[in-house]
Amino acid sequence: MRDDPAVIRLVTGARDGDKSAWDELVERYAPLVWAVSRRYRLSAEDIDDVGQSVWLLLIEHLPGLREPAALPGWIATTTQRECLRVLRVGRRVEPIDPADADPDVPDAAVAVDEELLLHERREALRAAFGLLAPRCQLLLSMLTQDPPVPYSEISRKLHMPVGSIGPNRARCLDRLRQAPALVALIDTGNETAHRTGGGEQHGRPVVDR
Repeated sequence: MRDDPAVIRLVTGARDGDKSAWDELVERYAPLVWAVSRRYRLSAEDIDDVGQSVWLLLIEHLPGLREPAALPGWIATTTQRECLRVLRVGRRVEPIDPADADPDVPDAAVAVDEELLLHERREALRAAFGLLAPRCQLLLSMLTQDPPVPYSEISRKLHMPVGSIGPNRARCLDRLRQAPALVALIDTGNETAHRTGGGEQHGRPVVDR
């Protein structure tokens, strides 16, 4: 989602000194930093250090980010580099039995691409969900809880006949699928698959380093 207007807006605001935009950027991408870091089996303290380094580097390089919408890729790549730096330094890394090593770590580039794609999907879904009517949001939230809320309780809380819960769920999901954020993600995925013969790739973010 390299042309995500929300990302462009946040990057532009943060560059202009808008603290709320910066805070929202950190909140939005902290899960991505954590997801990439955990693949390297770092200690919790090292993961915190990686996160702090990533945000400090972003402050330094934000003015040189030529494509604001490429920020997610920049964050993922920078997090990977910081994890490798911590591993090289060897500070506070917990001893690991080679037999227990994470099989994803050797293929770090693929792992980062996967985390970036998962993050984009989560963000698109969250944006799409936020556009639904409150009644749809509540219905889908109750149905996706673990375990799902019983239909009898949903009927009581939403004043909805049990027999209409299924049809309403279908309509809400249909509206969710038609949300611009999800449509854009699906279109991007189709275009990428067409260019790569079915595979998915992410281009390197363009940053003045």
